[in-house]
Amino acid sequence: MQRREFSAALAGAGALVLGLPAAAQGGFVEGTHYVRLSQPVPTTAAGKVEVLEFFMYSCPHCNAFEPALEAWAKKLPDHVVFRRVPVRFRGEPEGLHQRIFYTLEAMGLVEAMHRKVFHAYHVERQKLATQAEVEALVTKNGVDAAKFVEVMNSFGVQAKARQALTLAEAYKIDGVPAMGVQGRYYTSGGLAGNNERMLAVADYLIAASRKG
Repeated sequence: MQRREFSAALAGAGALVLGLPAAAQGGFVEGTHYVRLSQPVPTTAAGKVEVLEFFMYSCPHCNAFEPALEAWAKKLPDHVVFRRVPVRFRGEPEGLHQRIFYTLEAMGLVEAMHRKVFHAYHVERQKLATQAEVEALVTKNGVDAAKFVEVMNSFGVQAKARQALTLAEAYKIDGVPAMGVQGRYYTSGGLAGNNERMLAVADYLIAASRKG
């Protein structure tokens, strides 16, 4: 259990003491299943609800969660914008993994390669800790390695990696996978009960955000 989840559990217990039913708010309770941010985070999707998934390629829970998340994301309505945000809690290779994702995004390869990066790390046991390992992975999958490395080392990709750190800090991310909704709310598998239930909490928060 993460620090945030322990605090949220105490808050949820307090709600029960006050007599608030656990089924309140559509079955999801603020402070128990999700947290409202004390300081809202600016969003980038004007007129739409922004949903973020915070993840790491090295996280086994993120890897296991990806199929359910991908299926859920494909069914989102037009008024929702979904973005993945790679985070790091240490230095390398997590910083390199961030840049791998943003390079895939810049080159339009997320759909084709995102799951393959997870597979390489968790199934094939490739740590992707060096540029050479990244080159080998993308070459194996038919991607121009020289172009990939050029984009990966570009100012634009490095800037996005820095922005991801700022965003994770703003949402106070201390574990993954986790989800942020409309710059106001945060939830995780630990808060929701499990990772798939986190998607149901996200659906609830999307509806709440749209109502304003």
